[in-house]
Amino acid sequence: MSIQGKAAKSASGAAMSRYDVEIEARVKALEEKAPAGGSGGGDAARVEQIAAALKREFPAKFADL
Repeated sequence: MSIQGKAAKSASGAAMSRYDVEIEARVKALEEKAPAGGSGGGDAARVEQIAAALKREFPAKFADL
């Protein structure tokens, strides 16, 4: 009598543990929340705004930013 396993399979066909299945689900959920560009282009503009504000408020400390 043959017993068939119920392990999930990866894209390559390899068996996955319960931990692997849980991590895969978490990664997929994070990828769905991530911006489409992947680089977070809005972040660079925000960093520039913060640097400019620091330069204005504390010119002696942040002049070289």
